[in-house]
Amino acid sequence: MARRRLIYVPFWATYVFLYTPIVVLVVMSFNSGRSPYIFEGASLKWYGRLAEDDTILHGLVNTLIVAGGATALSTVLGTLLAVGMARHSRSRLLDALGLLPAILPDIVLAIGLLMFYVMVKMTLGLHSVILAHTVFGMAFVAAVVRTRLAHADTSLEEASRDLGATPLATFVRITLPTLAPGIAAGALLAFTLSIDEFVIAFFTAAPTEPTLPIVIYSMVRFGVTPEINALATILLAVSFTVVIVAQRMTRLTESLS
Repeated sequence: MARRRLIYVPFWATYVFLYTPIVVLVVMSFNSGRSPYIFEGASLKWYGRLAEDDTILHGLVNTLIVAGGATALSTVLGTLLAVGMARHSRSRLLDALGLLPAILPDIVLAIGLLMFYVMVKMTLGLHSVILAHTVFGMAFVAAVVRTRLAHADTSLEEASRDLGATPLATFVRITLPTLAPGIAAGALLAFTLSIDEFVIAFFTAAPTEPTLPIVIYSMVRFGVTPEINALATILLAVSFTVVIVAQRMTRLTESLS
């Protein structure tokens, strides 16, 4: 019995190692003092400071614009990519290429996108970040939607075509409702990845239009303050919430299969 319990020691030690810094960050975000290392008392004043910081609010608005635009494009393109790979492609090479942006290191993808923008003489701005986030976001959406497709019953689509429905009508009325939970889960995943993404945005954004992670990076260079801790806590809460919802929807997709 004692030996079995010892097996769980590395398991819990790993969790403690991973989440202790996060817990400390959240606790210090409620620090009443200015020191990011010494807790002087509980207070919400740093959360109030966030609402008064124009730089942070500007970065937040830019991030929401980028995340919203990238999520919309990623969801549409990723869904079409998943359907194309599952129903119309029999090439392992094409399948790998479709999911490659999700596997490539961020720095490699960022440099490649920046070089492409320079080559086509595209000015940098929020539009360039949206397109960049769409590149890797659609790969994640395609992976989630394709999982749903792998367990979907194709008999309804076949029956629809046998009854004279056009391919477009079958896709809109049969395929899309079947894929809805997977599409929603993929969209949530693309949204949270876009909100948190820093490297690609750093390379493809204009200096006058920074996203929130870039704003945080510029603030951290001059020292960590409880204001940054408060901002990071909010981002953690949003990210955890979206990821949990996406996981729930993915499980719902599997249970309905």
